[in-house]
Parts: sequence; C-alpha cells; structure tokens
Amino acid sequence: MADPSLRTAAFFDLDKTIIAKSSTLAFSRPFQAGGLINRRAVLRTAYAQFVYLVGGADHDQMEKMRLFMSQLVAGWDVATVRDIVADTLHNVVDPLVYDEAVSLIEEHHAAGRDVVIVSASGTEVVEPIGAMLGADLVVATRLQERDGRYTGEIDVYVYAEEKARAIEELAAERGYDLERCYAYSDSITDVPMLEAVGHPFAVNPDRELRRTARARGWPVLVFTEPVTLRSRVAVVPTLAALAVGGAVAVGGVLWASARRRR
Repeated sequence: MADPSLRTAAFFDLDKTIIAKSSTLAFSRPFQAGGLINRRAVLRTAYAQFVYLVGGADHDQMEKMRLFMSQLVAGWDVATVRDIVADTLHNVVDPLVYDEAVSLIEEHHAAGRDVVIVSASGTEVVEPIGAMLGADLVVATRLQERDGRYTGEIDVYVYAEEKARAIEELAAERGYDLERCYAYSDSITDVPMLEAVGHPFAVNPDRELRRTARARGWPVLVFTEPVTLRSRVAVVPTLAALAVGGAVAVGGVLWASARRRR
C-alpha cells in the first residue's frame, strides 16, 4: 500500500507537450530585434523549427539542435537574453500554449501534486514559461556563462536519460513517490522519463513513441487547441508573479547546483 505521507508530482516536457513549438526557436525574431542574431540566423531557426515539428525529435535531430543552438548563442550577453525573454514572453508564448495542457496542470495542482517542467531547452526560456504556467519547479538545460556572456558550451544538458536522472534525484530530495507520479512527453527520446513514473502519458507522440506507447499500454493524448494563456489564467498581481518566478528559478538553480556537487 502506498505511503500517504509521500508527495507526488506531474512531470511535463515543454516543447510540443505544453506548447506547440520549440520554446527556444520561438524567440528567434525577438532575438533578431534585440540585435543578437541576423536575418540569416532567423531563417535557419525557422527551418530548424519546421524540421523539428515535421520530423520529430529523434536523437540525431536533438543533437543537431543542441549543436546549432550552442553555436548560435556563443558570445551573447546573458542579461540581454533574459531581458528580451521577459519583455516578449506573453506575445511569443501565449498563443502557443495547449489548452489541454493548462487543464492538466490545473487538475494536478487541484489533486495536490507538484507540477515540474523538465526540458532540454535553456533555463533562460523555460523558467519564465514555468512561472507563467504556475509550475512548482523547473529543470532545464544550463548554458555555460563567463563574464556575463555565453561561451557556447553547455553545463547541464537535460535530455533523454538525464531527464530520468533529474526526476529520480528530485524524488529523493523532495520525497516524491514515483509510482504515484505522472509524466507527459511527445518524444521517443523521453522514454526514460516516462519509464521513471507509474503513470506515463504520450502527448502528440512522434511515430516511434506512439509505437512504444501502444506496445506498453501507455495512454496517448492528443492536444490540438493552442490558447491565449491570459484567457485561461487569472491575472496575477505583479509582486506575486515575481515571487513565483523567483521560486521557480531558485528551484532550478538548487537542483543544478546539487547535481554539479554530486
């Protein structure tokens, strides 16, 4: 019998699970407007977005995406990136959020579960989105910084098996009963994450994940309705929103710091 004192959580992938695009590539035009990338780079990110959406996020595709993004951001000013994301977050992300995902997040919170976003995208993008969605914690990829600029290297890459390892570490630290936890993802690369919990769900799955879900009896969910988040979530007072954003960011920093120490 499950120990009722143990906590539970719902772990969500972000791209194509909560939002309808790659969260990082979605900011290419704001980054161009902010002087970080040129028109050619915008076209390259648009092409990468198209390939990602049509072809699925298999291992080779994700590795190409990782290499492309790490090379693209080398030398960018960290503070400028954070400012651009903060200023354009609602305009860029709001129309991309799946209504069904928002409902699920609300249901899990109502059931007393923590909501954790686990994403291979960078913290600079994922943490503000997590705060906007009311996530309790974010675990995301961390780019290496030196003297206030990105070096083009990656400190922590939250991808594939690393997602499962992050979930297991969080369970140990926060007392989650993984057998009673939930996980949602669209990609075959996230099978380790889905295997880590007792209630895995495939969301808008790519072909390989759909085949795996069918073989293992995992439920398949289809999200089709992007919605403006402001129409679903009550407007939060500024100070409260800042507090939520700070809590999400601190949670991600604490996890990454503990991971590096180990």
